[in-house]
Amino acid sequence: MLEWKKYTLEELADEITVGFVGSMASEYIEGGIPFLRSLNVEPLRINQNDIKYISPEFHQRIKKSRLTPGDVVIVRTGKPGACAVVPAWLSDANCSDLVIVRCGSKINTQFLAYYINTVSSGHVASHIVGAVQQHFNVGAARTLPVYLPPLDEQRAIVETLAAFDKKIELNRQMNETLEATVRAIFKDWFVDFGPTRAKMVGTKPYLAEEIWNLFPDRLDDEGKPKGWTAQPLTELIDLIGGGTPKTSIAEYWHGEIPWFSVTDVPSPSDVFVICTDKSISKAGLDSCSSNLLSVGTTIITARGTVGKLALVGIEMAMNQSCYGITGKNDWPDYFIHFLVKTAILDLQARTHGSVFDTITRATFESVVVVQPSLAQAHAFEASVTPLLARIHSNLKEAQTLSATRDLLLPKLMSGEIRLRDAALTAEAVLAKAS
Repeated sequence: MLEWKKYTLEELADEITVGFVGSMASEYIEGGIPFLRSLNVEPLRINQNDIKYISPEFHQRIKKSRLTPGDVVIVRTGKPGACAVVPAWLSDANCSDLVIVRCGSKINTQFLAYYINTVSSGHVASHIVGAVQQHFNVGAARTLPVYLPPLDEQRAIVETLAAFDKKIELNRQMNETLEATVRAIFKDWFVDFGPTRAKMVGTKPYLAEEIWNLFPDRLDDEGKPKGWTAQPLTELIDLIGGGTPKTSIAEYWHGEIPWFSVTDVPSPSDVFVICTDKSISKAGLDSCSSNLLSVGTTIITARGTVGKLALVGIEMAMNQSCYGITGKNDWPDYFIHFLVKTAILDLQARTHGSVFDTITRATFESVVVVQPSLAQAHAFEASVTPLLARIHSNLKEAQTLSATRDLLLPKLMSGEIRLRDAALTAEAVLAKAS
């Protein structure tokens, strides 16, 4: 610790600037130069979901906000302070709503990202401004204090912590494969009507006999399996409303009940939400219109950013910009979740609102879905439950790994734990996770 020196981020950076500021809606195109927004930057990783693209010409016009591999980007609004290094696969990109740091020779870029996501959280929180939309500005980033060890020690710390990230990334990739498998099964059974179509042409069964026998052997005049019906989505689901405790009453907040908002939506491949940015107390829950959602409930964002989905992985409450969705009359949880997922585009197309796009209860009534038998829905549930259970387990494991990683860095910096001891801790935790 005697060798660690204090700097401001401005002293360590060759440049600190900010992403493009201005209207972007008319500039997005189907393909081109990747354009990152705050939702694409998560702690220590770039989320590729919903990346936008701009033309090379516009990219050149706003070259001040150009990104290259090795740049460190910090979220300004949404989840201020979330920080990642631009990876090699983003060989040329641009951005908005991000602070961009180009590091000098004294600091390792990955070390800085670890530092900002953990040690600097207090500085970020104390420098967030804005009454309506809170943000972390470039001026506050310039003054951010950094205690810095020599470069060789920075690299050793990064190596120790990166072992956690490698395992977390492996879990994430596994979840992508698992979720894609579940989605493919649902699509085959309930969208493409694969088993019925296969029976019609005499294809050899590709499902277990007891499941194969559940499917009819022909389509009706409307092109759906014989005996299946077209129903309003509301015939299969119940909707649950959310609510927000008064923010002016401190005792309503920071309790033990997770409280979901749109910022907590997981990536599509992670499916479940198992933690939230904010939490409320029992008194807060009792004071508002939100119910406590049980595990397996689907949450859909219904106002502003509409149509984002999450499966409740632990009991939680939610705000009023969302609906909870459960199945009526024994329609099972996972079937309902993937049914709603297939109806998202239809739901989004039917939104309305003069200021914000909004999904209402009437929107759900207007969407028609093809309803199989309960037996088929429960066969799907039984088939995919082990896959989704593994996704949930991977998320819990990644949560533990992230927490351990984030605990080690400040302890290393305070001298509470030495690098060798941190490496041994990492080895033990990772061995248990393998």
